[in-house]
Amino acid sequence: MTTIAERRQRLRDVDLYVVTSREHSAGRTSLEVLDACLAAGVRMVQLREKTLSGDQLRDLAREFRARTRDAGCLLIVNDRVDIALDVDADGVHLGRGDMAIEEARKQAPSLLIGASSHDMYSALNAEAAGADYVNIGPIFPTGTKPEHKVFLGPEAVGLIGMHLHVPFTCMGGINETNIDQVLDGGAQIVALVTAVTKADDIEAAARSLRHRILDHRARIAEMERSGSNPWGLETE
Repeated sequence: MTTIAERRQRLRDVDLYVVTSREHSAGRTSLEVLDACLAAGVRMVQLREKTLSGDQLRDLAREFRARTRDAGCLLIVNDRVDIALDVDADGVHLGRGDMAIEEARKQAPSLLIGASSHDMYSALNAEAAGADYVNIGPIFPTGTKPEHKVFLGPEAVGLIGMHLHVPFTCMGGINETNIDQVLDGGAQIVALVTAVTKADDIEAAARSLRHRILDHRARIAEMERSGSNPWGLETE
């Protein structure tokens, strides 16, 4: 059985975090999207399907679990702690209005618990409640969450992230044209939907985005080794 410590360690190696949504997949199934992402080496995916019944979601989650396990990819289930436990997923992601983080931890002590945040206050509260990672967003306007009217902007990634002691992801309208802005802002793990799921070539899109993240990390690491200050922060 995989331990929470092992899952937390694997989380720190994630670069691109793809969230599924069959209504935003240009007619492809979520399994087709998943297979292409796994072929691109994606290490973390979230099964988020708002239009399926509980039984349909559970059946799909079992398929996701079998394929992600074979590929060594973390599987996160959106909202449903019960389904995450049923299929032995690696974690569950909780948004506003979902189960409290503390209750999810009681029910699923071995699962990663991710939590959405929309400002500094909610991010720090999620960490204090026991979240293993905190998602910061939405960064830019996004068609998958049209109800959001306030967008944090790429500068919020670093401003909020610097106060967190757990890994953080960022999400919301991120794509090939603006991903450098969130990376320059301090993002380590970039979560997205349509930049991958709607792409003409899903595997190629996922590979390209992963390379952008990994290349940025390599540049930052080299600057740190050379004694430069990659984030432009004042030092004593």
